[in-house]
Amino acid sequence: MIAFLRRGLFALLAASLVLGVHVRPIEAQSQESSRYAAIVIDAATGEVLFARHADSRRYPASLTKMMTLYLTFEALEQGKAHLNDVLTISPRAASQPPSKLGLAAGQTITLDNAMRATAVRSANDMALAIGEHIGGSEARFTNMMTMKAEQLGMTQTRYVTANGLPDARQLTSARDQAILARAIMRDFPQYYSYFGLHDWAYNGRTYRNTNGLLPTGRGYDGMKTGYTNASGYNLAASAVRDGRRLITIVLGGRSTASRNAHVAELMDTGFEVERRRAQGERIQVAQTFFEQRGFGLGGESATGDAPIAYASIRDDEEGEAPGSTAVAYTAAPAPAVLPTRVAPSPSERAASQRAAATAQAAGQAAAAPRAPHNVTASLNGAPASAVAAPSTTPRRTTPPPSREPARAAARAPAGRWAVQVGAFRDEKVANDWLTELNRRFRTQFATAERNVQTAGDWYRSRFTGLTETGAKSACEALAERRVTCMVIGPN
Repeated sequence: MIAFLRRGLFALLAASLVLGVHVRPIEAQSQESSRYAAIVIDAATGEVLFARHADSRRYPASLTKMMTLYLTFEALEQGKAHLNDVLTISPRAASQPPSKLGLAAGQTITLDNAMRATAVRSANDMALAIGEHIGGSEARFTNMMTMKAEQLGMTQTRYVTANGLPDARQLTSARDQAILARAIMRDFPQYYSYFGLHDWAYNGRTYRNTNGLLPTGRGYDGMKTGYTNASGYNLAASAVRDGRRLITIVLGGRSTASRNAHVAELMDTGFEVERRRAQGERIQVAQTFFEQRGFGLGGESATGDAPIAYASIRDDEEGEAPGSTAVAYTAAPAPAVLPTRVAPSPSERAASQRAAATAQAAGQAAAAPRAPHNVTASLNGAPASAVAAPSTTPRRTTPPPSREPARAAARAPAGRWAVQVGAFRDEKVANDWLTELNRRFRTQFATAERNVQTAGDWYRSRFTGLTETGAKSACEALAERRVTCMVIGPN
């Protein structure tokens, strides 16, 4: 038998050489899809619009907390728990690694605040404290979680931790997470808004939601992020546009930013399907429409790049394995460009050529600015519709801060040079991207003004009022982080 298998393998390899067929190693083929999985569904009908590896088992990471909160919502509805219940933090809960709220053993917190910490901060200690409060112990609570998953039809899911910290036995699938997300909205609409809180204030500190899509103005109103070394970057997202709601699950991303970008692309395509159907176009198999847009067997985007191809420099994602106290994020290849690019003006082209000469060592490309995927407009270019609020909204401790970039205080500009970091069809997107880069590169743009300039139908995001040296060094710093930019000299 062994000799027969060997002869068969030899014959296959020989045939590949004769016919010129490229046979990739099995390890290489499996590695590409070992963590990635995605699904897009219509929340109202449950129709699957797109699926890739949707039933393959994956690690849920902090998406686990969606089930933790589902059971909490159920206990609240049944009167077995109340929002003002006081939880005493156990030594086990206090010992959980980051991300965490950091209460010491013996300290107390209300169930309402523990839920907010779990949804917004993705606090591992609070998720465990909730599990112990609802179930009596983590083991009993995780049994409840697994039983509930079975009841909901989540056939690939098993829970052994209440917070999603690494355990090889804790598994799920993209389809199962979509089932859970839909169940939360269907069964507990009065509590769904916990997943959409942009921020939460507690003990004098404000925590921002780890879901970076919420403030983009694209109809995103909730769900959950997740990350461990084993799982990669996960995201369950939901959005409403033109009265229709979609749920998108992406598992196994390589970074926060590229995962968000891929979710946004899938969402945009899904809403495009819905829009065309509403206009009378017959699209019976939505999967085909996605594949025509470039989402191939590996989930690649329309640009041909991997859906999750570059790393984030954010520092507010969930923690890693037990025992870690910090999470390191590293830079990787640049994000893919939008399908449509902005042509530079002659003056900008000349400026970019000058910048290229000075930044050659940093590998900077002085080409037309590219808009990052995580802030793209929808495929049809239409603005997102207003999102209907859940029937009952949990109390907000403090109102969310404005997402618009703050106006710089009046001051004399340091210089007449500028750094352009993108061009967009949507003015708000242009402003949001300036705000994000200003947060990431505070040192480089400490003296700069944020400015959005119109150019026909485009809005150009620029940092202005810089000296020549300041502009070039800032652009070099961005280039090192694979953020596309262009130095603009005085007109």
